[in-house]
Amino acid sequence: MLVVDSLACNYGKVQAIRSLSIEVRQGELVTLIGANGAGKTTTLKAISGLLKPASGSIMFEGRDITGATPRDILALGIAHCPEGRRVFPYMTVRENLEMGCYLRSDTAEMNRDMDKLLDRFPILRERGDQAAGTLSGGEQQMLAISRALMSRPKLVLFDEPSLGLAPNIVASTFEIIRQIRAEGVTVIMVEQNAYSALELCDRAYVLEQGRVTLTGTGAELLDNPHVRNAYLGLSG
Repeated sequence: MLVVDSLACNYGKVQAIRSLSIEVRQGELVTLIGANGAGKTTTLKAISGLLKPASGSIMFEGRDITGATPRDILALGIAHCPEGRRVFPYMTVRENLEMGCYLRSDTAEMNRDMDKLLDRFPILRERGDQAAGTLSGGEQQMLAISRALMSRPKLVLFDEPSLGLAPNIVASTFEIIRQIRAEGVTVIMVEQNAYSALELCDRAYVLEQGRVTLTGTGAELLDNPHVRNAYLGLSG
């Protein structure tokens, strides 16, 4: 479904990722783990068109999307749920959801999708006319996920979905992502909570200094001595 080949991205003179290659098959949940600055968020930004690659290629469903605009990439079916949730704080919950489907014109289906999401997250229905910036962190994360799903994506990019959330909300957030994948949506997730991410995913890539250094199933990497020591805080 998605093939990233020999990707390099820069911030000015600083090379953030170099010769990075990953593959995501349809229906998979793939996670990227690594230390801060390893290039995980940069990879997602390149895939969603927020950052233009310096070299390499990105193919989505056989189509070259390297350097395409975020609008065009969203129209092809890739939605990005960014780090820190990034809701529109002065817009209502419903207006935020409507922003998620601004490229769609199937009004009846849009309304059905919104009702489905509000049924899934009743607190968002209850707060539909409330400014998004007044929601709790967990409620904003529900809104950010729902806004991404309103575009009816084939692939969703989640960047640090558990960041800044209370432990009980973290667990429910991961369960939501598991359900999304079970419904047939392909997922790439960047996550600092490496243990939970590896338990949840089908496959994972370890990024270090802008390169992929390890790859395998979640179970394989949970048992890898380097991953256990560097990212899980476990010995052996």
